[in-house]
Amino acid sequence: MNIVLFACVHNAGRSQMAAAWFNALSDPEKARAVSAGTEPGPRVHPEVLAAMVEEGIDLSAVKPQRLTDALASQAALLVTMGCGQVCPVVPGLRREDWPLEDPKGKPMERVREIRDEVRARVAELVSREGWAAARAAEGGGV
Repeated sequence: MNIVLFACVHNAGRSQMAAAWFNALSDPEKARAVSAGTEPGPRVHPEVLAAMVEEGIDLSAVKPQRLTDALASQAALLVTMGCGQVCPVVPGLRREDWPLEDPKGKPMERVREIRDEVRARVAELVSREGWAAARAAEGGGV
């Protein structure tokens, strides 16, 4: 089982969207995603909750969590989204950086654009790695 860790600062926006999209689009027998932040916030940003509900994904029960070395050491891939130098370095861990704008406080139109960019990047990742769920690979899915 491959674990993909999506990390940002507050774990309340980009990384939550990415993990949710990943788990919706990937084959759960091949890979799963978790998300974390270097300075986790108290909850997922309301504008992110609203944007994801529009796509049928409910993040209302999700609580941001701290990005730790122990959590990172379980991952096959770390995808960072703005945590910069404070993201842990784990020897041998593959790492990608996705420079995505923080959706916090943005108008819904912009949050939707960020959400859609996150989805596109996640879809490309699961396809590239061969982790896509059968229905997603056939053009269906979420």
